[in-house]
Amino acid sequence: MVGRSGTVRHANDHALALFPAAAPGLSLAECAAAWLADAHEQKAAAGARGANGANTVVSGYIAGRSYEAHPTVQDDGEVVWWLVDDTDHRLAREALHIEQERTAFLAEASNALLSSLHLERCMDVTAQLAAEHLSAAALVIAPGSGCRLPVVTCVRGQKPVRDQWEIDPQEVPGLAEALQGFPPVPSRWIDPVTAPEWLIPEGFGEVGSIVVTPLPGHGVPAGALVLLRHSGEPAFSEEEEVFARLFAARSGAAMSAARMYAEQSSVSKVLMRELLPPALHQIAGVEFAGGYRPSKDRERIGGDFYDVHPAGAEGEPSFAVLGDVSGKGLEAAVLTGKIRNTLHALLPMAGDHQRMLELLNGALLNSHHTRFATLVLVSAVREGGAVRLRVTSAGHPPALIVRADGSVEESASRGTLVGAFPRAPATTVCETLAPGDFCVLFTDGFTEAKGGPLDEEMYGDERFQDALSRCAGMPGEAVVEHVQMLASQWVGSGQHDDMAVMVIAAPKSHHLSMVGGHTKGRFTA
Repeated sequence: MVGRSGTVRHANDHALALFPAAAPGLSLAECAAAWLADAHEQKAAAGARGANGANTVVSGYIAGRSYEAHPTVQDDGEVVWWLVDDTDHRLAREALHIEQERTAFLAEASNALLSSLHLERCMDVTAQLAAEHLSAAALVIAPGSGCRLPVVTCVRGQKPVRDQWEIDPQEVPGLAEALQGFPPVPSRWIDPVTAPEWLIPEGFGEVGSIVVTPLPGHGVPAGALVLLRHSGEPAFSEEEEVFARLFAARSGAAMSAARMYAEQSSVSKVLMRELLPPALHQIAGVEFAGGYRPSKDRERIGGDFYDVHPAGAEGEPSFAVLGDVSGKGLEAAVLTGKIRNTLHALLPMAGDHQRMLELLNGALLNSHHTRFATLVLVSAVREGGAVRLRVTSAGHPPALIVRADGSVEESASRGTLVGAFPRAPATTVCETLAPGDFCVLFTDGFTEAKGGPLDEEMYGDERFQDALSRCAGMPGEAVVEHVQMLASQWVGSGQHDDMAVMVIAAPKSHHLSMVGGHTKGRFTA
């Protein structure tokens, strides 16, 4: 109990245990903690001004423990200070606050790391987050080839720096083991004085403590995380090392996912290159043009395909095929790849379309695939100004012959689809393309495309043939672009099947024109 003048009036046994010198008549400043004396002085000043501060609680430390001081003002102006030991509550609040901050940090780190499937970006984010929240500087070291290791270094307040270092991980205790995915060594085992120069960022100064922890990945280690603190900063506690491992686990998972994505993306690109339809051009005087649109715009491959194999020798026919595998997407594309490879292997038999179809049919029946395909095979050879065709349809829409005058004829070849029945009989017919004529091979994605004013009407054979009739006299590439444009306009943003089209044309007569008889000439086909 303290009077108006700031002198102690009374102290009970508990108060004397805290302030042994407290005695009636002494000023509070002489016998109690300074923070309590200051609080009483401020309360007395507030009371003199008539301010209401009777219930203001203050806090401070006494002998290393935390106390709250609750004042009660008596009628005569004296103040009774009740001191409550809140050390345990304060420690609990601080621990809870730290855990909340760490949880928020891990959530932030997870969001930042998972927002990118780019390995270098994940390494940058890991190093920067670690430098800002866990240490003064951080290094992210990824496995590499030989002694060259990818490294990202980041100092707090600066941007990450990428590099390739030729280093020996054995120079840092625990680093070689961390890169192999072994558990980390305690930081107290690492003497900062022995740290190699390459580990310390330029201008960082003297290192006070080091933590090395692995970055665990999916099945294989993703790398190692090295944390550095300046000399004079608190060394890493055991609790901080555990938290660093939690952060490293998230970072390693993100880096591993990014590496797996990069590897799968590379594999996919290689495989997709083999599955994509080839670029077509004029071969041995015969013009070839093709176009393909998958059923989904975000995909590049599907169940429709075409191929052209040039003749092995002059005067021999080139071999072309266009097909449609049941289904869509990647599974259908895999079967198209098998069919294309099988037909490529059967090219020595290209003179006998029926034999090729029988062998292909047997190969599909003996595979694990349950899908079937329709095909149209064409052998084309230039003879004089015309192009001779041998056309064989295996359950496919008939090839269309478009004459120079705009008339459209259906090829008479008919046959059974392949991969569904023990036999795949088909008929082969011969066609002749005069200069300016062209043959169109297509899949039913064009004729069965739904769209129009009500989005439910099929484009149909009649519209398709009328569109081709209007293309009379056009080069093959122009015909392909035209029918693709019409199909796109018809379906709009609606769903559709895969669409593949190939044009085989007999070029118009060649002529050579010159200006002035001796300047540059222009060759027109």
